[in-house]
Amino acid sequence: MHSRKSIFQMAWGVMLVLAGVGVFFRVEQVLPRIEAHFEYFTAIRWFVRFSFYLMGVVLIGGGIRKIYRLRTRAVQESSDAR
Repeated sequence: MHSRKSIFQMAWGVMLVLAGVGVFFRVEQVLPRIEAHFEYFTAIRWFVRFSFYLMGVVLIGGGIRKIYRLRTRAVQESSDAR
């Protein structure tokens, strides 16, 4: 049976992946509004866009890493218990 901690950690990993995917969808909607509101960002538009996408990749990668480690640990523990 899974402990509360492992269930929470799995949920945290899934939330990280979903947040990363959400960044990819939202950046196209939010970035034009940011550029319109702050004129400073129009000069460094590529850097701001790159930073948002990098943040999304890091979130997705961290979530996948957490899920993968929890799954391999659970499989290892179940094989050790037999």
